[in-house]
Amino acid sequence: MSQEARLERLLDFLQRSPTPWHAVSVMAERLEAAGFRRLHEAHPWELTAGERFYVTRNDSSIIAMQLPREGLDALRMIGAHTDSPGLRLKPNAAQTSSAGWLQLGVELYGGALLAPWFDRDLGLAGRVHLRQPDGRLEGRLLHVERPVATIPSLAIHLDREANNGRELNAQTQMAPVFLQGGDKADFTRLLLEWLDAQHDVGDAEILDFELALFDTQPPARVGVKGELIASARLDNLLSCFIGLEALLESDGAQGVVLVSNDHEEVGSASACGAQGPFLGDVLRRVNAQLGEVGDEGFIRLIQASRMISCDNAHALHPNFLDKHDEAHGPSLNGGPVIKVNANQRYATNSATSALFRDLCREAGVPVQTFATRADMGCGSTIGPITATELGVPTLDVGVPQWAMHSIRETAGAQDVEYLTRALVAFCNRAEF
Repeated sequence: MSQEARLERLLDFLQRSPTPWHAVSVMAERLEAAGFRRLHEAHPWELTAGERFYVTRNDSSIIAMQLPREGLDALRMIGAHTDSPGLRLKPNAAQTSSAGWLQLGVELYGGALLAPWFDRDLGLAGRVHLRQPDGRLEGRLLHVERPVATIPSLAIHLDREANNGRELNAQTQMAPVFLQGGDKADFTRLLLEWLDAQHDVGDAEILDFELALFDTQPPARVGVKGELIASARLDNLLSCFIGLEALLESDGAQGVVLVSNDHEEVGSASACGAQGPFLGDVLRRVNAQLGEVGDEGFIRLIQASRMISCDNAHALHPNFLDKHDEAHGPSLNGGPVIKVNANQRYATNSATSALFRDLCREAGVPVQTFATRADMGCGSTIGPITATELGVPTLDVGVPQWAMHSIRETAGAQDVEYLTRALVAFCNRAEF
């Protein structure tokens, strides 16, 4: 398969996925085009060996599963997350005009890097719940692709200390300007107009919404030779995309699970997060029909399975070399990164790491290792959480990137292909 075609699909996926709800919708679209059947958690399931299905929860988390052709004895699980740090609108989003401008009330979602949000062309996206004239309640996705807001910087002439590490206050300094001379009624009217243009909602009434601001600058290839991918939300839509590519390219003989959870950036403690029961619920239903029934059969299935948690890694930054351990600074386009932490912020151990190194050898892919400096803290992933909830042997890997949690992040174009090939090898591995 053409590497260039894969990168074009990636750019399209990133462009169409400004929120977790949109990412899940786009992933579901690709799965259905590939023959996956949609199941609903509230309905009975009838499963057969060799079939492929997917299920969503909260419309922001998704599990896709390829059932083995013979015997449910082990699963190859790939994990990622659909959410990214950013700015979400508060429920009473339209604020009283300040200096003649209607502004939007926002709150931080996750650990966003704030400074890059200033002076960007911001769109609006998310989901809105409506009441139709006949009384039906329904949710609709909204994606306002053109710039409708901005957060202007204060000129350096008015703040001579702006370049000296000034602290930013998200409550008082980051309210986007939205509409000159507007009021709260204008905000509701505009939402209905945008929804009607996309979904023909007619006389529906807005009851509630979950909306986020996003940078309208499209994803792009960057560098003289196109060595880089620059985009919003690479952490962690890049892993969602690569996991989906690997699932769709696998040979179909083995049992494969792709889980992309929401809410990783805020701790994963939700019904659809990795700390919630979503993955366990799905696996138990599958095991009840195709595996050895009962707790012992389920435990045996989990212990025979393996999970690769995919979440991007910190690449060695050419301007901040001292922020990495000298022996553990992964390079862009140097291959996927095994993430290791003695304090279990990552789930990798020597056994699961050895498996991944062998997969990379089989796929002809270079592999790198990341461990944080001993005098710095370490982030985490869905890996340790999923391992804790299920007990499945797990490792953490990721594509190296710069500017994690910025409004625009950067990764290596070649690493997309590298990690995809390694995960395809994992999906096709007959035995662990």
